[in-house]
Amino acid sequence: MTEATRDAKLRRPIGRRAFMGGLAGAAVCGFAPRAMAQAPEVDRAGPVRFFRIGTGGAGGTYFPIGRMLASAISNPPGSRPCDKGGSCGVPGLIAVAQSTQGSVDNLSLMQAKRVESALCQADIADWAFKGAGLYESKGPMASLRAIASLFREPIHVVVRRDDRIEAVDDLRGKRVGMGEEFSGTRADARLVLAAHGVQEKDIAPRFLRTGAASDALREGSIDAFFFIAGYPVPAIEELARRTPIRLLPVVGAPVETLRATGPFFVDTIIPAGVYEGVHAVPTVSVSALWVVDAELPDTLVHAITRSLWHPSARRLFDAGHPEAKNIQLASARAGVTIPFHPGAEAYYDEVKLPR
Repeated sequence: MTEATRDAKLRRPIGRRAFMGGLAGAAVCGFAPRAMAQAPEVDRAGPVRFFRIGTGGAGGTYFPIGRMLASAISNPPGSRPCDKGGSCGVPGLIAVAQSTQGSVDNLSLMQAKRVESALCQADIADWAFKGAGLYESKGPMASLRAIASLFREPIHVVVRRDDRIEAVDDLRGKRVGMGEEFSGTRADARLVLAAHGVQEKDIAPRFLRTGAASDALREGSIDAFFFIAGYPVPAIEELARRTPIRLLPVVGAPVETLRATGPFFVDTIIPAGVYEGVHAVPTVSVSALWVVDAELPDTLVHAITRSLWHPSARRLFDAGHPEAKNIQLASARAGVTIPFHPGAEAYYDEVKLPR
């Protein structure tokens, strides 16, 4: 099954019975580890509530992280109690990770009420909230709110090892995967190119999902591709096992140009060995945020935030995708320039997390 087919299936509407059965099975069969602390106290007599999390493509990092978040906050009817090894999420809440094109698509889906929350790059969220950058002609999303900053997302610029492309400015005239058309990757790839004196019109852009871009690079139908995600990216891992690759550095004066766009880009190293045969490379990264709409009830978002930082979620993250280990309460406010949802803010005030 191709990545596009797999993602198309993931985006289909899910029947209530299948949705509840799948999430209940996930929570009961080991996605919610044993924890002695109790789940957040909310009204167990209330109705079942479905909660969708917009993520990204199946070959990236947002989707597996989103699945872990969904498992951490879900507490389907009939689950065993938290203190007996069952779900420690929000009672009555059934969450699911929805595959999407990424940050920009996620915010559009939130506006259209097709998801209740989303993963989003911090710079994209800032532009959307202020009506700047990509959103200058659309107006601000004034109701956009944060639950937490989750982890850093390094900029990957991937080329074949046997190619003579040594730097980002060598991409001029090349066939370059820019991410999907409505992705945060495309938005920031444009910024990275511009910082190196290259415009999108100076390349032959290809708008591809990560898996498709990896296949295209391996087959020689593109020369490079961008992807912004926490490492390791599954599609890039698979590519590196099959084809020798390199990552281009993002350093020097172009980084200062990127920093001038806002307080988002931070110096980062993708360590050696993250991808087979690839040496350590310096680049920059942005924060990945979990965002919601201000209209969600404070009590619900408070309970979701409390579930996110529950000890059972910590065990889930530590045993899951490597990037999930970086989801830490201490950095929940890091890189967030939009307002926090009052429910999340109340929780952070309770635990005395510094502002």
